[in-house]
Amino acid sequence: MNEHVTLMHPEARDPSARGISSGFPVDLLSQSAGRLRVLALLYAFVFFMAGIFPALLFPTDRARFLGSFVQWGPSVIGIVVALLVATVIRSARLPLPAAMNIGLAFEIVSSYAIAAAEFADPMGLEMHGMMGLSWVAVWIVLFTVVVPTAPRRAVLAALASVSSVPVIIGLMIASGTTSLRLDPGQFFFGLVFPYLLVVGMAYVGARVVYQLGTEVKRARELGSYSLEQKLGEGGMGEVWRARHRMLARPAAIKLIRPSFAGDARAGVSEDAVRRFEREAQVIARLRSPHTVELFDFGIAADGAFYYVMELLDGLDADSLLRRFGPTPPERAIYLLRQVCHSLSEAQSCGLVHRDIKPANIFLCRYGEEYDFVKVLDFGIVKGVRDSAEPSPVHTRENAVQGTPAFIAPEQAMGTDLDARADIYATGCVAYWLLTGQFVFTAETPMALLVQHAQTPPTPPSARTDRPIPTALDDLVLACLAKDPAHRPQSARELSQRLAEVEGAGAWTQERAREWWATHQPAPVAPILQT
Repeated sequence: MNEHVTLMHPEARDPSARGISSGFPVDLLSQSAGRLRVLALLYAFVFFMAGIFPALLFPTDRARFLGSFVQWGPSVIGIVVALLVATVIRSARLPLPAAMNIGLAFEIVSSYAIAAAEFADPMGLEMHGMMGLSWVAVWIVLFTVVVPTAPRRAVLAALASVSSVPVIIGLMIASGTTSLRLDPGQFFFGLVFPYLLVVGMAYVGARVVYQLGTEVKRARELGSYSLEQKLGEGGMGEVWRARHRMLARPAAIKLIRPSFAGDARAGVSEDAVRRFEREAQVIARLRSPHTVELFDFGIAADGAFYYVMELLDGLDADSLLRRFGPTPPERAIYLLRQVCHSLSEAQSCGLVHRDIKPANIFLCRYGEEYDFVKVLDFGIVKGVRDSAEPSPVHTRENAVQGTPAFIAPEQAMGTDLDARADIYATGCVAYWLLTGQFVFTAETPMALLVQHAQTPPTPPSARTDRPIPTALDDLVLACLAKDPAHRPQSARELSQRLAEVEGAGAWTQERAREWWATHQPAPVAPILQT
């Protein structure tokens, strides 16, 4: 099996995020909102269990607690604010900067609630006296580490938060509601200086987390490309949205872990490096506009192979069918001929795709073209037969490569194969486009492989209520022939036969543009398949 990513434009990076922290990668920073919500719920739970629940257990304590707002008010207000913050933060529409600003405001308000619960009661204040630190100190340090932000903002929020203790106690002393008396020196060294030390601890924590984020951001830079956002991951690696640091050109970078080739991080074998370079160079020679363009390739510092591709705006054929149903025959022909254009050039270079499937056929708006097809995932981890070297190269010996629902019989049996295996897979894709169903279904992948190898397919026209031209019906069955000799022998031949089907030219750019304007399909979420 192989991995696949459906490439798309991710949501644009929020420029105002720089105001929060330019040192953190955007995807890591965006997780802060989730951590803030968890921290708000934790605050509400702990405040209830420590400040309200014990007072409600015993009748005498309950009467005293409920009889005075000073007793229950700070706890209830703190819990209500925490629950409101958790609810607001949950909204996916809330911009990240707004969420982080709410978080800093919550840190300050919640600190005052803690201080009020501890010291607004004269009896509690006199019992506490000058001994020990308030729970505010613990809360501030915890908040700074769990919800990272720029060190300067963290210090300002921490200073505002620790002010809660001297402010609340100062107000209690000034109002005369407590017998506690402190001279200026005692007040400073007992209620101000210790909390300034807490601010220093919070700053150190914020700085450490900030440096870790900066290191992650720096580690994500590959050559001239800077990784911005992870689009997907799978068994063999990851795909990232990236940008060329000099040209500001968006791209997609696929990282292939060296462990896939059986190599440890400490060393990638020369054979693996040579194979990767050779396959990437073959793909880079492909010039069909319907083949995803390869910009660059290389080896990262940790030994991971990577290659850089163009980003595409649209959706794959798998998502197209699942969201909008089977396509009209004329549109299916229009799409399949573009696939053939890509495969024909690949076949002339001795390259066998081996994994033609709907998820690898991407429909996009490409310049002023609509329904423009790009064939993805050419050969980096699949067999390549270079024209200058006829012997095939395999990435895994004795391994069946491909996707079971779209695999040729000879591929399923693990025997030698050629470009006609891609013709079979293209027939499976045609079947899917016309009917919305797979050629075969089974409980297990192995049973599916057996059906591809032995079971005659049902004509597409028998699996749908939509009319399918007889010539197209017969051509799909020819592509699905068990014997490769009975299929169209090349992608060029298949394209010519598709063009000869009655009504093949009925799907025009005008119709394609109208379809996209009517449906406005949002780009599908990037996925990685194995």
